[in-house]
Amino acid sequence: MLVKDFMTPNPDVVTPDVTVPEAAQIMKKGGFRRLPVVKEGRVVGIVTDRDLKEAMPSDATSLSIWELNYLISKLTVGEIMTRDPVTVADTMPLQAAAKQMLEHKVGGLPVVHEGKLVGIVTVTDVLKAFLQREAELLVGAETSP
Repeated sequence: MLVKDFMTPNPDVVTPDVTVPEAAQIMKKGGFRRLPVVKEGRVVGIVTDRDLKEAMPSDATSLSIWELNYLISKLTVGEIMTRDPVTVADTMPLQAAAKQMLEHKVGGLPVVHEGKLVGIVTVTDVLKAFLQREAELLVGAETSP
């Protein structure tokens, strides 16, 4: 089982100059929790829904709603992203990618081929692969004499 067989190919991406509200809208519309950040086709960072939430001001702020909206509208993904994230090759065994996620305590990894982003693999993808393999083993056991 290779990463390329279970990853989401050609994921939505953002560049470092995209604003936080724009990135939040892309994530909300797509229904996902992380976005690779690319520059000239190369992964330079990753931004998660948690990063976006942490970038939002506290409810205890003394700024007005207009001041808050103005400041947030100027904040870019490049300012809040995790720089140089762990990546995996598309030809890597899925189990090795799962181990990387566990070791680095992340829920997803950008997938690269020859340095260029080609996909993203998440814990959900690993679970789907596990369930698929389990189903294959069950079918195999039922057809054995």
